Amino acid sequence: MSLGIFCAVLFAALLHASWNAIVKLGGDKLLTTILVTGWAAVLSAIALPWLPALDAASLPWLVASAILQTGYYVLVARAYHSADMSLSYPLMRGCAPLLVAIAGTWLFNERLSASAWSGIALISAGILCMAGSSRARNLRLPLCIAMVIATYTLVDAQGARLSGNALSYTLWLFLLSGLPLPIWALFARRRQLGSYLRGNWQRGLVGGIGTTASYAIALWAMTIAPVAVIAALRETSILFALLISALLLKEHISRKRLLAAALIVAGVVLLRLA
Repeated sequence: MSLGIFCAVLFAALLHASWNAIVKLGGDKLLTTILVTGWAAVLSAIALPWLPALDAASLPWLVASAILQTGYYVLVARAYHSADMSLSYPLMRGCAPLLVAIAGTWLFNERLSASAWSGIALISAGILCMAGSSRARNLRLPLCIAMVIATYTLVDAQGARLSGNALSYTLWLFLLSGLPLPIWALFARRRQLGSYLRGNWQRGLVGGIGTTASYAIALWAMTIAPVAVIAALRETSILFALLISALLLKEHISRKRLLAAALIVAGVVLLRLA
């Protein structure tokens, strides 16, 4: 992997952690998520006329991913109601890379080096250790979300490779997945949505830019590098989430989680050397 791709995916990881922090900081987690996805859809609609059309072969993958992504947004908002970001975020993002690596080897016929496998394993182990001290009742929803993440990552990797243009695919995805929740809110929570939008539209806009740019970078990278490696490297967003949790959300970060972060950094180094 070139240094440029490596740095781009790390930047995508920072963006991803940032939009998750925006959801966590929002007073109403679901409405904040709706603002983020709604702005992502609006921005995508504005940009898509200027981009190439998708290859028809990618359309089934696009539709499947839009459904998965919509469910993911709802689950993320619910997870942040019941657990700290420094707990739920590691579990959501940490289990997915190893699942993607195992399935991707079969689906994409990608052969990873021993160094790459070691890096992916260290990143996953570090993230899981970071949340390992939590009670079992807090783990079920984040682990369910991890399965959704692994599934849509594989679906989108294939869809982006078939699309002919990863950016076009990403924006169509955010347009399709970003519409259902705002439409639902217009009927189910219209009064609350209007009031919340007036006071938090800037937060939603920043989050929409962050989530769209983050995933666009990741999917672009997956078209030219092994899916498992990019998926694992993107999950280093947990390191940025840890900093955000400590500095902005004022959540307690234990020594155990700091040691786990060191494992993740070691994994990143191995991936860079792979």
